[in-house]
Amino acid sequence: MASSSLAAWDYVAIIGYFILVLCVGLYSLCRSNRGTVSGYFLAGRHMLWLPVGASLFASNIGSEHFIGLAGSGAAAGIGVAAFEFNACLLVQLLGWVFLPVYIASGVCTLPEYMKKRYGGQRVPVFLALLSLILYVFTKISVDLYSGALFIQVTLQWNLYGAIFLLLAITAICTVTGGLAAVMYTDTLQFIIMVIGASVLSIMSFIKVGGYQQLKVKYMDAVSDDTRNNLTEGCGYPREDSWQMLREPLHSDMPWAGFLFGQTVASIWYWCTDQLMVQRALAAKNLSHAQGGCLLAGYIKLLPMFLMVLPGMISRVYFPNELACASAESCLEVCGSATGCSNLAYPKLVLAVMPTGMKGIMLAVMLAALMSDLTSIFNSTSTLFTMDIWKYFREKISDKEPSVKELMVVGRLVVVVMVIISILWIPVIQQMQGGQLFLYIQEISAYLAPPIAATYLVAIFWSRGNEQGCFWGLVAGFIVGVIRMVLDFVWRGPPCWGEDHRPAITAKVHYMYFALILFWITVIVDVVVSLLTKPPEQEKLIRTTWWSRFSSAKRTDEDEFKAEGIDPPDKQETSNEESHEESYCHRGYNWFCGYDDTARGKFKMLEQREHLRKITSLKQSAKAKVFLNLNLVIILIVSTILYIYFSIPNTRVTSVFQ
Repeated sequence: MASSSLAAWDYVAIIGYFILVLCVGLYSLCRSNRGTVSGYFLAGRHMLWLPVGASLFASNIGSEHFIGLAGSGAAAGIGVAAFEFNACLLVQLLGWVFLPVYIASGVCTLPEYMKKRYGGQRVPVFLALLSLILYVFTKISVDLYSGALFIQVTLQWNLYGAIFLLLAITAICTVTGGLAAVMYTDTLQFIIMVIGASVLSIMSFIKVGGYQQLKVKYMDAVSDDTRNNLTEGCGYPREDSWQMLREPLHSDMPWAGFLFGQTVASIWYWCTDQLMVQRALAAKNLSHAQGGCLLAGYIKLLPMFLMVLPGMISRVYFPNELACASAESCLEVCGSATGCSNLAYPKLVLAVMPTGMKGIMLAVMLAALMSDLTSIFNSTSTLFTMDIWKYFREKISDKEPSVKELMVVGRLVVVVMVIISILWIPVIQQMQGGQLFLYIQEISAYLAPPIAATYLVAIFWSRGNEQGCFWGLVAGFIVGVIRMVLDFVWRGPPCWGEDHRPAITAKVHYMYFALILFWITVIVDVVVSLLTKPPEQEKLIRTTWWSRFSSAKRTDEDEFKAEGIDPPDKQETSNEESHEESYCHRGYNWFCGYDDTARGKFKMLEQREHLRKITSLKQSAKAKVFLNLNLVIILIVSTILYIYFSIPNTRVTSVFQ
């Protein structure tokens, strides 16, 4: 095995990575149009399919995927890869079902879509707040913890010191350049992630002796305590470790719960979450948006081979650490009594990669973390400023906030979200038996299904109204929070502990609960809608699947209202040259991307004209044929992989069982 410490060339690789990211970030800062809401939050809607697809993948694959997928692979086998194959399909659902409606409606945020669809403010504000809660619990805090954990293992730094360093670096790209900067840096980080992770995976398989040898060695990867029968049956690999979708009642990945319950929770993330959808909305037209979804789908086939299987290889090399089977031994290894499998990926990097390559892999982890955090920060800023701050600001002062105010508030809210997320990190360390990725899925199952349900009803059922949507969300949220609180109070015991949980948490798997929660929300939405007045016909124009091609005029479509800027006029243009500002004021406006001159307003008008073309959903015949052909291919490939890895085969069992 290679040395476990970093050498000079490793630090050179890390420094080189940071220089590249800063150069790309500064390039996008100077190139992008950040002076309008659309320019800052949606990159002017001029992105091609490559950065769209790269950003979809990079925004999804954060450091929590490297840490979490590898950790779950080390602990329980290939089952966790089902989430990745499922994503291949759901991102196409976004491209072919949800995106045409979002783009046709011309919205900047998804709560804004709900406002157009139903009217009123309580549904958009509720959705924005719920999304921010999910970001704190499942994204920002998890990303910070997983990225800092990797740095802690490789550089022996303090966990919270590493967190603050990561935040400082990430802020450079996010606060200044808006979505354009995020997507350009995502494209660079996407390339670094795929290449670096592929090198590690190949070298790991060479060392372990190939896939068939891994199947044998993994089943024998147990700690010394387990070998000496000191752990009362704990610490052994699962018998179904090499089966993806498993027995439906008592397994950790029940096939029925996953296909029918987990899928609806995942629809929230891929099809109705601002974080992911915002990347596709930045595309220059529907064809490029769908092309980006296809690229992201193809690349999502890789994590099984780049993260899950390497995590299983890591357990082969480090069974005493990753397969610790008692509270005492786990506390000694990683400071957590619930398990240490989250160490799988960083320990494999230190063990396998030669000098110089370790630094590159650390850069890969930083790329994953930064791409995820920059995306989250940008989406958090968008949601709060456009759907929460504007609403309460108008309620208090009876006037809309200026663009400058929105830009400042959007940056300040990120700081608040980060502070809350850091305070939540100690809770994450004790969740899901040390399996970080399962913690994310569990929290999503309690909060996300109501969001997915209300968007599906909004898009496909024209009779649905604002009252039904709101009370469906409220009912689903209350039920989901109750289950989440019960899970925090009564945590699932590790293998060596006794289960004292109530039946609702002990007997109902979180995936089945997600299915129940989804249908509770749908039923409440439908019943309340039928008992109240139907929505106004104008609200249905270009906001449902059935009306996406409508050319009717909406009264809420104003050329400049969406940007918060008054239309430019000739007098303003002639006075522009005589209006002088201090160097500090001009420097501040440049840093924030704020431009209220006539030139900036005319540029904003050009963007609105571009938006009008996008919302027509026009596609060339050749593009449609090419895109649909690739859609069929990726659906077939994903389905075949699902079936191949889920069919029970001759089980490889440990010699110790």
